[in-house]
Amino acid sequence: QVQLVQSGGGLVQAGGPLRLSCRVYGVNLDHYAVGWFRQAPGTEQEGISCIPAGVRGPTYADSVKERFTVFRDRAEDTTYLAGINLKPEDTGLYSCALLRAVDRCSLNAEEYEYWGGGRQVTVSS
Repeated sequence: QVQLVQSGGGLVQAGGPLRLSCRVYGVNLDHYAVGWFRQAPGTEQEGISCIPAGVRGPTYADSVKERFTVFRDRAEDTTYLAGINLKPEDTGLYSCALLRAVDRCSLNAEEYEYWGGGRQVTVSS
């Protein structure tokens, strides 16, 4: 059974850091890209980052570029999303997901097969 277990997030002060983790069980993560998505109340889900399984570098949405970093700990089958200089508009439910692909990424949620339960991030001004 495939499971994506997320941790981290919570209440963050504006300008502060963010750290989310996504640990995967039940699949070989070498065959999957890991995407990160967020959704604020009343808005559509936004793909913000993706890290492929292969050697290509990660992809970032313009809204988080140069503030967020995604990286993998292959030994722990865990992917991390770290952010700095958080803004109130970063508030939302953050979810990780798996895309079966080795050297490709996507910020399109419809392409993803498995999803974590989501973690709320609230940035206070």
